Amino acid sequence: MTDNELLLAMSDLLDTKLKAELQPISDDIHILKKDVQMLKSEMQEVKGDIRLLKKDVQTLKCEMQTVKAEMRVMKMEMQAMKTEMHVVKTEMQAMKTDLCQVKLYQENILEPRLNTIEACYTSTYDRYKRDAERMETAFSDIEILKRTVENHSIQLQRLA
Repeated sequence: MTDNELLLAMSDLLDTKLKAELQPISDDIHILKKDVQMLKSEMQEVKGDIRLLKKDVQTLKCEMQTVKAEMRVMKMEMQAMKTEMHVVKTEMQAMKTDLCQVKLYQENILEPRLNTIEACYTSTYDRYKRDAERMETAFSDIEILKRTVENHSIQLQRLA
């Protein structure tokens, strides 16, 4: 065998052995490439999820700002209501005081006067009621007196 043939045989032998030795490494590299590709794909999904999360967080921030503004408005309205309630309570207290004074005035001034007026009217009514029948008799008597006077007048004029 010649040197060239020998070198060629050695080269073929080395290529075969090298291919056999490199094949598991090539397979591992191929698996690694697939894994890296899957990781890239998963990372793209995660990036999409992160973008959605960022949008959700931004939306929540905006909503929180709105809620905070509404809370400030509600606090101001509550303060206004508290002030109004204080005014109403003060007015209610004044009305209670006034009502108490009115009740006392009625009890101490008006009621005794009304009782006096009632007693006066009651006694007057009783007197009128009692004398009403006498008045009828008095009217009848006056009518009789009128006729008698008229008759006497006529008689006196005849005599004269």
